[in-house]
Amino acid sequence: MSDADVRIEVVGDPSAACAAMLIDAVTAGGDVVLTGGSTPRPAYEELARAISESGLDASSTTLWFADERCVPPDDDRSNYLMVRRALFDRVGEGRFAGIHRIQGELGYATAADSYDGALRSWGPPEFAFVLLGIGSDGHTASMFPDQSSLAVRDRFAVGVPEAGLEPFVPRVTLTLPALGRGRQIVVLASGASKADPVAAAFGRDARPDPHVPASMLATLGRDVTVLIDEAAAGKL
Repeated sequence: MSDADVRIEVVGDPSAACAAMLIDAVTAGGDVVLTGGSTPRPAYEELARAISESGLDASSTTLWFADERCVPPDDDRSNYLMVRRALFDRVGEGRFAGIHRIQGELGYATAADSYDGALRSWGPPEFAFVLLGIGSDGHTASMFPDQSSLAVRDRFAVGVPEAGLEPFVPRVTLTLPALGRGRQIVVLASGASKADPVAAAFGRDARPDPHVPASMLATLGRDVTVLIDEAAAGKL
């Protein structure tokens, strides 16, 4: 279906499988991209345990975010807040080489410019590991169906004035060129509500289609692993 090596792995506990991959990535060091949502939270909690209880050294790992809602960092809708509660509050942000938060409270345009500038000044990074989700509409990061963000090729981060799903607040998202800098991309999903978008994005007849943003990952020529449970695999 693509230039990418897309592998679908159906496992009993996708979050646990993701945690093992995330721990390996942090152990190796480099630049790692985290995502929001409820499904990856157990993986972040397991990473926290590995750092605090097993002595995992995360000091050579720099963390980035795939997207953010344009809300203050203490707002319950903030992706950063979810990660902070699951990970940073348990081990301390100082355990990592750096944490690049998207400053959504600045507004989508200013926050996107700031994040794009940070990525460019970094090199930009070659991400060792990129964690993403997939929405019920097939969106990934904050790239929603048929929106202009999917056509951007000259920026690593863009503002999204209108979200395609709740919460309906503006966003900032990494773009496809930024995600294409990920050596390993993992798409995490679970539950029957994800069966249709998973099939549309990664099924046998799937093709890269801006109407299904996650399907565009197949154009990046990167290693893409889709970690799902039996319910999310129900339409494959």
